[in-house]
Amino acid sequence: MYKNILVLAICNALIMSSTSLTMTSSALVGYALASESIYSTLPLGITYVSVMASLIPISLLMQKYGRKPGFYIGAASGLLGGVLAAIGIYAGSFFLFALAGIFQGFSMASAQFLRFAAAEVVDQEYRSRAISWVLAGGLVAAFLGPSIARFTNQASSLPPFTVAFASIIVMSVLVFAMLPFASLPAPAKSTETEGKRPLTHIIVLPGFIVAALCAMIAYGTMNLLMVSTPLAMQASELTFDQIAVVIQWHIIGMFAPSFFTGHLIHRFGVLKIMLLGILALFISIGAGVSGDTYWYYLAGLVALGIGWNFLFVGGTTLLTEVHRPSEKGMVQGLNDFLVFSVVATTAAISGYLHFHIGWIVLNLVTVPTLIVAALAVFVLWFMRDRASKAAAYPD
Repeated sequence: MYKNILVLAICNALIMSSTSLTMTSSALVGYALASESIYSTLPLGITYVSVMASLIPISLLMQKYGRKPGFYIGAASGLLGGVLAAIGIYAGSFFLFALAGIFQGFSMASAQFLRFAAAEVVDQEYRSRAISWVLAGGLVAAFLGPSIARFTNQASSLPPFTVAFASIIVMSVLVFAMLPFASLPAPAKSTETEGKRPLTHIIVLPGFIVAALCAMIAYGTMNLLMVSTPLAMQASELTFDQIAVVIQWHIIGMFAPSFFTGHLIHRFGVLKIMLLGILALFISIGAGVSGDTYWYYLAGLVALGIGWNFLFVGGTTLLTEVHRPSEKGMVQGLNDFLVFSVVATTAAISGYLHFHIGWIVLNLVTVPTLIVAALAVFVLWFMRDRASKAAAYPD
């Protein structure tokens, strides 16, 4: 069990390093290559559209053939994306750089199922911790991705970030090398169709609604603010080194809590931890609207990462409670499709909003969605509490 979790965590660390490198640098590369500044975050938006479009097909492929084929295809796509991105930067081609996002998106989509694979190799009571441990592999990404971008930025005579995006090729090859060491369950061969409920029945369950809604809001809030942070810091006349450090600490905030988030969920309950995540996101917004110095950006992005972790890990844990094994392909795929629909949208419009409404208003527009998330969690909490009392004291 522990070997499998370790291998999955390493794979997640490598793919998330590629992702964090892209998050740190993509908007700046786009800004340099695009004909107009409002298109600077478009390549990242294309990446997330690709993630969104790939999630359900990959999930169904894994349901039929197993997890490993999907992870191998994802690694191959990441390799091709790294090749196209590096060539695009070297050639000064915005088109090629944006095209690379399609393949990087497919790689990121396959990686979303690493956490579900972890949940499948442990018993029910350890699922939240297994999910957290695999996501904790992303802590490596907090150092590796931004550091590669930072130290290779001007390290050669090649155009800035060419070497950084070429490093994605190496990380994809390493994922290929790690996957054979994981022993993952074979796809279920069950023919019991009566145990598989219609999707229309599952998506109206309160647990699914709250899990999907909170995961969408967690990722949407985090992505909207994170994607624009390099642009906002650049406008505040801060250096690229400072931008890289802030993104680095943001990713630490995203993944360092994973070492204990599962334990907290196991001890206090998933809904309480999700509410704590919403509170951390409000703290992030408070820092974002309070000032534009380095320390305000740093504090805001760390809180943003912590809030994302608690709310997203909580939502994932909640999702595993509402579907049966025979239903996981479509339910998990639909959940992540909904999440990355929001992620793709926020990535595509983040740059536009930043240049048209400004950093402070960009922070404030996330407040209503967080209020909706908090209300949804409280309603589910009330429903569960009432159900447990009814079971304990039947009429």
